[in-house]
Amino acid sequence: MGSPLRNWGSGAPRHSLIVQLAEAANCTNCVLSSTRTQVVIGSGEITARVVIVGEAPGRNEDEGGAPFIGRSGQLLFRLLEEELGLVREDCYVTNVVKCRPPNNRTPKRAEIDACRRWWELQRGAMHPEVVLTLGLTATRAVLGVRSAMADLHGRISRIDHLSVVPTYHPAAALRQGPSVVDMMRADFRVARGLLTS
Repeated sequence: MGSPLRNWGSGAPRHSLIVQLAEAANCTNCVLSSTRTQVVIGSGEITARVVIVGEAPGRNEDEGGAPFIGRSGQLLFRLLEEELGLVREDCYVTNVVKCRPPNNRTPKRAEIDACRRWWELQRGAMHPEVVLTLGLTATRAVLGVRSAMADLHGRISRIDHLSVVPTYHPAAALRQGPSVVDMMRADFRVARGLLTS
């Protein structure tokens, strides 16, 4: 199994944080530990201006060890470049669940809760200008709400020291087409307003 920190980036802050997150490589807090190929902690610099939080790794991510490296990621980063002028290297990318659910199903509440420790460690170390949550599962997990995506997307929320802008998951845009892409673009423009110069 590969190291979950291999894509953590040279900007990783304290040694203690790295040591704690390294524990995730051997995490057995939920049933996903028995079916994953590897733990996918995240990729990019912890000091990034933009943090992207998805739901969970898919097949490509489970094999490759980094989030959003399949078709969804290609769409995501194309839209981010077009709307915010950012490329992947400008962002820190992670998921609320660090192991792939079988058949890419939606993570269960117990799995999200079991992984919360790793997200909390990441969140406490980051001070981005904006956090983009992708999809209902990630948005509810980050914000602690039960609202529908239609009521959440494109609205700025504050949690601790973070400004959060929810948007749709790019997988939904791949399934449902241009209308979802247009909503994602609009949400990204909201996020763009939070970025300094």
